[in-house]
Amino acid sequence: QVRLVESGGGLVQPGGSLRLSCTASGSIFIVYTMGWYRHDSGKQRELVATITSGGSTNYADSVKGRFTLSRDNAKNTVILQMNSLKPEDTGVYYCNADVWRNDTYRRGDYWGQGTQVTVSS
Repeated sequence: QVRLVESGGGLVQPGGSLRLSCTASGSIFIVYTMGWYRHDSGKQRELVATITSGGSTNYADSVKGRFTLSRDNAKNTVILQMNSLKPEDTGVYYCNADVWRNDTYRRGDYWGQGTQVTVSS
């Protein structure tokens, strides 16, 4: 099986920073694109940022210039550095990974359990 373990959420005041981490482990042959999505009540889940195994990044327009996504391929880990946080960044953040498994030799999408980010004064 494949597991994604997230950490780093919490409560922060507007203008503050948080750092989210996600590590993929288990029956992994190759991890392709990894990324973060968020979901807030009453809204659809939306892309925050993704990064390919080659390091190419893609950001939602709403977070460009404030969030930075980095990756350590050796550790199958991605780090989302979130600065200048706004109340509208509030939500549950989910890690996602596109993985080619070394047991079933199938490729699929995997999700973490989610971590809450709340931006409020």
